[in-house]
Amino acid sequence: MLIHIIRPGNNYDYVKDFILDRLIERKKIIVFRRSTGWVTLGVDPIRVTMRNNLKTVSAGKMTIH
Repeated sequence: MLIHIIRPGNNYDYVKDFILDRLIERKKIIVFRRSTGWVTLGVDPIRVTMRNNLKTVSAGKMTIH
């Protein structure tokens, strides 16, 4: 599945879903689109899988579940 993203500098792009986690981890995108609308990193809550742990990231804070 391709996901619509916006990179720094307002560069629009589409990436495969498994690439999205890497881009979020490396802070290479500003926003991405999910079925419910646009998600702004550092503002909207997101879940990412990293090293087999589920982490919730919200407004710059990270909690491990």
